[in-house]
Amino acid sequence: MTNKKIVVSIVVLMVITIGLCGCIEDQDLTSDDNTVPHEKRWGIYSLDLSTEYTSLIYSYDREIEGLRLNNQGDRFVFSQKFDGDDNEHREICTLNVDGSDFKRFTNNSYWDLYPAWSPDGTQIAFLSYPTDDLDIYIMHADGSNITKLFDSGSHDADIHWVGDHIVFTSNSSIWMINDDGTQSKQITYPPNAGEWGNANLPFGDYDPRLSPDGEKIIFSRLENDSSSHGNYNIFIINTDGTQETRLTDTGYSQGLTSWSHSGDKIVFIVAAIDDIGKYDIYMMNYDGTNYRNITPDYYTDDFICHKAIFSKNDLKLFFIGEWWK
Repeated sequence: MTNKKIVVSIVVLMVITIGLCGCIEDQDLTSDDNTVPHEKRWGIYSLDLSTEYTSLIYSYDREIEGLRLNNQGDRFVFSQKFDGDDNEHREICTLNVDGSDFKRFTNNSYWDLYPAWSPDGTQIAFLSYPTDDLDIYIMHADGSNITKLFDSGSHDADIHWVGDHIVFTSNSSIWMINDDGTQSKQITYPPNAGEWGNANLPFGDYDPRLSPDGEKIIFSRLENDSSSHGNYNIFIINTDGTQETRLTDTGYSQGLTSWSHSGDKIVFIVAAIDDIGKYDIYMMNYDGTNYRNITPDYYTDDFICHKAIFSKNDLKLFFIGEWWK
């Protein structure tokens, strides 16, 4: 959804960054007065779904991307830019949910981004670009033993790991592999996949997320290019490729979906409506009902939201926030 280079967009559909010195205790900066805590340009925030209180967990000058929470509910993994704003400055980092114990795991001159926890929290899969294209790599949760897991022969993107399967995007379609990198299988066959129009990506399917039980995949499909941001709708499909079902028909620039841990709700970002930028947090039931904007009214126009995920108990959302002024 934002206007970015093709490879960056296919990988993340919204991009990254953070820093080494911005850890902030969650309870110290809570919006009891209905204001959003603000330190540096980028931050990891917490939104209480019942009270709409917003807390700042971590803050840094450069972009943060790909926020994920482990199944234990106590640690984030994400990608952050260090020492520059070019793509090669993206690195994989982890952080406790209270903002403590920041760790940087990669340090090189090429892209490392879009991380995903293994179900038991002992490994991290991520995308890396050391040679000809973006491939899926894996490492231990302490950053050691980095190895290539899968290479489709083209750019791989948008990875998510549940159970013993990893889903990802390749050639503008959704694919799935075993978590040992074997048995790749194409799941979706979108119309006009890979064809360029006037949008920021080719027509096709992006950003898959496995349901908590590993039985279904939710994803975004670029169906129309009347907006330069792309007109996407959200679909759901069984992991065997059956029962593909449309959940939305708005055509907004929307995606970066995440399941609730209970499996009954979906949270996602609406980046634009037609050509008007929004970057609001939306939610709906897993069947597409009760589609709504849940962004608190006190969020100002100069504060935009990226990549929301549920807390372990589904009572809060963690998300990446960016200040434009």
